[in-house]
Amino acid sequence: MLNYRHLYYFWMVSKEGGFARAAERLDMAVQTISVQVHELERSLGLQLFKPLGRGVVLTEAGQVVLSHAEGIFQMGKALLEAVRDASMGRVIRFAVGLSDGISKLAAHAVLGPILDTPDLRLICHEGEFDQLQVELALHDLDLVLAGQPSPDNPNLRLISDSLVSSPVVWYGSAKWIDKEAVDTFPQSLERLPVLLPTGHSALRASLDHWFHARGLKVRVVGEFEDSALMSVFAARGLGVFPVGRLGADDLGPMPGLTMMGCCEGVSENIYAIRSRRSQHHPLVRKLMS
Repeated sequence: MLNYRHLYYFWMVSKEGGFARAAERLDMAVQTISVQVHELERSLGLQLFKPLGRGVVLTEAGQVVLSHAEGIFQMGKALLEAVRDASMGRVIRFAVGLSDGISKLAAHAVLGPILDTPDLRLICHEGEFDQLQVELALHDLDLVLAGQPSPDNPNLRLISDSLVSSPVVWYGSAKWIDKEAVDTFPQSLERLPVLLPTGHSALRASLDHWFHARGLKVRVVGEFEDSALMSVFAARGLGVFPVGRLGADDLGPMPGLTMMGCCEGVSENIYAIRSRRSQHHPLVRKLMS
């Protein structure tokens, strides 16, 4: 049976970048940690570190062990948090991953139906699509919201469904939007400074195709991964920007923003991705309904 204490010392050496640093972090002798790691190598029958200069680096086998150790100790941390929550009373923990490029305004609207849940503890992680899928498969997350479905991967065994498809509209401040800009939309976009989501967003590809299909040559003055941040800069007059109509409902606190027109044929799509275990979470089931 795997000795998790040995694995923990290996994990610390990997995270700290060497035996000496790990020993200092743990307030232990270097020799003690070295013996524990060698015991792990002996039990696995594999060399996990190899010397490099004055330090050590992971072997290929060590990289594999580290990837699993990360998941194991993250789950241990989640266990402690769950026990702490339970000791404080009935808490419903809901961990959601928000993929880079997804509209945060739309994500807030999507999560709206569960925000009034009594004793809710909502945890939102933002990150790259591939990494969030791994965290979901390791049960660190209950749900991932993304602009694309999870590709078929028998190792991850994730389930994807289209949760919402929202028409895209253009907004801007009174500095740029007048009657002429509205009446001549979308051609008026060529005369205005434009803010766009970055290439991380699936919406960006749809917008670029929309520009090309209509022969529009726009002047992009800003690119943002966060739609909420983009709306703040737009409200301050930097330029006009596209947003899903679902997320546009959250623009109320941004004074001075006016809708210019609808981006006909373009929609912002949000997919709900969950694991076979997390699909039974009561809040996942509520959102999916």
